[in-house]
Amino acid sequence: MSAATKLPKVMTAPEFLDWTPPGGSDRWELVEGVPRAMAPASPRHGAIQSEVNRLLGNHLATRRPDCRVLIEAGVRPRVRAGINIRVPDLAVTCAPWADDGRVLSAPLVLIEILSPSNEADTWANVWSYVTIPSVREILVLHTAEVRADLLARQDDGTWPSDPRVFVAGAAIELRSVGFTATVASFYRTTDLAT
Repeated sequence: MSAATKLPKVMTAPEFLDWTPPGGSDRWELVEGVPRAMAPASPRHGAIQSEVNRLLGNHLATRRPDCRVLIEAGVRPRVRAGINIRVPDLAVTCAPWADDGRVLSAPLVLIEILSPSNEADTWANVWSYVTIPSVREILVLHTAEVRADLLARQDDGTWPSDPRVFVAGAAIELRSVGFTATVASFYRTTDLAT
């Protein structure tokens, strides 16, 4: 019997957090009550994730020591929270550690790395992230090209209908944490670097 046929049909977020996935893997997220396996990252995806983590982590250590960047921390969208736990590639929070500690309680910035093979799932996650009250910015980095899409919560609390697009030489700012870098810097260790 395959791992897919052993999965529970529908589960709640608390059930998912207590669940032991097949094979002991922790690369799962809960989407509309259904556990979804996450494939291993490609080398390019991993290089981008590592570089963003390093750049953002170094910035936070010197400029915002009350904040931290986390790799693949679970977050709970506000809408349909009882049946969703999503897992962004990176998250920034400035909130104190939560007692439970299994899901990030107040993410400020969420970062996804988009591969052509997971584009629909990535954008579905992004649109669920806008329902989290603490989130101020969502950055999507592409693996097929040197490109970043940024969604930033507006002063009135709403989100734009489309992200701002940035390419290689453009500087991108995450205002919520005072971080600025060129898009190309995120791709320094990839085969897309110029």
